[in-house]
Amino acid sequence: MNAAADTAVQARAERQAAIVRKLGEVLPAHALLWHAEDTTPYECDGLTAYRQRPLVVALPETEAQVQAVLQACHALEVPVVARGAGTGLSGGAMPHALGVTLSLAKFNRILKIDPAARTAVVQCGVRNLAISEAAASFGLYYAPDPSSQIACTIGGNVAENSGGVHCLKYGLTLHNVLKVRGFTASGEPVEFGSDALDAPGYDLLSVFVGSEGMLAVTTEVTVKLVPKPQLARCIMASFDDVRKAGDAVAAVIAAGIIPAGLEMMDKPMTAAVEDFVHAGYDLGAEAILLCESDGTPEEVAEEIGRMSDVLRAAGATALAVSRDEAERLRFWSGRKNAFPASGRMSPDYMCMDSTIPRKRLADILLAIQEMEKKYGLRCANVFHAGDGNLHPLILFDANDPDQLRRCELFGADILETSVAMGGTVTGEHGVGVEKLNSMCVQFSAAENEQMFGVKRAFDPRGLLNPGKVIPTLNRCAEYGKMLVRGGRIAHPDLPRF
Repeated sequence: MNAAADTAVQARAERQAAIVRKLGEVLPAHALLWHAEDTTPYECDGLTAYRQRPLVVALPETEAQVQAVLQACHALEVPVVARGAGTGLSGGAMPHALGVTLSLAKFNRILKIDPAARTAVVQCGVRNLAISEAAASFGLYYAPDPSSQIACTIGGNVAENSGGVHCLKYGLTLHNVLKVRGFTASGEPVEFGSDALDAPGYDLLSVFVGSEGMLAVTTEVTVKLVPKPQLARCIMASFDDVRKAGDAVAAVIAAGIIPAGLEMMDKPMTAAVEDFVHAGYDLGAEAILLCESDGTPEEVAEEIGRMSDVLRAAGATALAVSRDEAERLRFWSGRKNAFPASGRMSPDYMCMDSTIPRKRLADILLAIQEMEKKYGLRCANVFHAGDGNLHPLILFDANDPDQLRRCELFGADILETSVAMGGTVTGEHGVGVEKLNSMCVQFSAAENEQMFGVKRAFDPRGLLNPGKVIPTLNRCAEYGKMLVRGGRIAHPDLPRF
């Protein structure tokens, strides 16, 4: 090791020791981790291709301790990255090399369920599914249902504005949250939203939900609950052509039908999940749609009939309607297990998260098929088809640096093609570190600076989750040069750096 490296290691050790001393004044010993074997489990979230071990991990148990940790880190000018269950897929919870990871896993209490107001007050570390389990005895549930709902936490859902397979009818996290409490980077208590229908002043709740830990740290959330429908039934529709399937999605919405869920899977994904969970999928179909109706028995019967007519007219080769609740859950089990099923096909996968107008579903699928040839990697596709949110899963081996490089280029191509088709680089997984370069393509330098302005209003020193979500001007310039060196330029109708 040379002298410069020795100096860097020594400086890191001194910085770590100073942080541990300061946080040791406000946290019990068991709530503070800094040895490598203890901090390594926190080095990444669900995006495992990028890793960084934090200097220190803090595990507070009370709001007072969260406040004290933030105040201590603010005094030392130490970056802080808040972390929930670590199920995020964009690297939003990846630690800062010289900072503190603030784990909120111990904030796992459901504080209050009010069946009359149809609300629940929960700590940020409560699992998404646990809210519905606790509300079930009142005939209520929490509607947003990410595929990771068995593990993901409501605080993480707020950070990413998560959705799920039923978000078409019931909305994303933003539409199902009334109020969020927490602390700014300096430890100042903040509250966004209210228990009432609206809050006075600017709608900062809408700014905060989906801000990916950049503005404040969430500790408590008040969510809306909705009545459990009397009945739900699901149609599995098969198509022999992806364009017909994509057009069928647009046709359902154009008919004035808003299904409880409207999901699409292509043939490779269907094969993967059928082998994994045996959901009864049509393996001969080029694409399948899952279309769900819920409500009273009369409403469901009428809507299932209307959707069936539309799907047949759009070219469905086969329709299967769930006969009972067990079969409905089996249909959905394949979609809910798409990500783990893909893990059986490849050592690693990178899940993208762009959006497009619904009418372009077939166009983006065909474009991805061409990209598979271009980058020499396979891609399985699953969509929140009803709202145009794509989840292409690029299969690769992270142990092969060239495969990782091609995977990153493949992913960027999907995102930028989505923007060129009128969409966005992210729908519900966030930007994190994964999509920083593609943010350079979607937004101009002036637009990115305006977003930095919002962050500075909440976090003037830039200590919360720094280096993520919003790309710097220098980063965008370097990305532009990289594209030129690689013989690829951004789509002609997008910013040119």
